[in-house]
Amino acid sequence: MDEHGGDPVENELHILLTEEDAEAERVAELTGCLREELLDLDVDDVTRLPGGEPPPGARAVDVTQIGALLVTLGSSATALNQVANVIRSWMGRRHDTRPSLRLQMGEDVLEVSEATDDQVAEALEIFVARHSPAGAEP
Repeated sequence: MDEHGGDPVENELHILLTEEDAEAERVAELTGCLREELLDLDVDDVTRLPGGEPPPGARAVDVTQIGALLVTLGSSATALNQVANVIRSWMGRRHDTRPSLRLQMGEDVLEVSEATDDQVAEALEIFVARHSPAGAEP
């Protein structure tokens, strides 16, 4: 019996972006902007999770599907740290609305909403440290 069967893959980071009272189109736009920045990193892939584009004018759409990204980190030991830096920078530029982010890697979940830039930085640092290989530079 494979003891790893069913375990979430450790090099996959799920990101869920939400914004209170936001239109579906706005969440889709924010998610797209974050995805573009993440694609510039040394990661294998950044894909939007199924859910598709919301129908025009739809308000009852499942926003949790619109803002969902899957980052495949690959074998780079620094990939997660790079992703955290981009997320911190990206969140820092969103002072007008302050979207909420939920990061999940394996069973570990980090939720960031209405936090100061320093709080976001500290939370991301701890999250990265928990998933860094022993001896790797944070």
